[in-house]
Amino acid sequence: MAKKEKLEHSELAGEFTEDDVTVLVDIFRPAGTNGDWKMEVITQDEDLIEWEETFPTDREAFDEFLATVARDGIRTFLDDTDPSVH
Repeated sequence: MAKKEKLEHSELAGEFTEDDVTVLVDIFRPAGTNGDWKMEVITQDEDLIEWEETFPTDREAFDEFLATVARDGIRTFLDDTDPSVH
């Protein structure tokens, strides 16, 4: 049985609400490393949207999330019938 990788979650991760839509922003990397950060957004319907790219800092990941919301609106995460990859 394979061990589940332990993750370090950013302090910037958490719920984000705009325009009556709430999503969970998860920013994480392998625990105990200085590796790049990964980001996922989980919708109210539990759809998972993953970014293909990684980020040198958790702040850069969160800034990318904010830029996506500013550019496309938070409903962009709800528009697709299939979870998307950014």
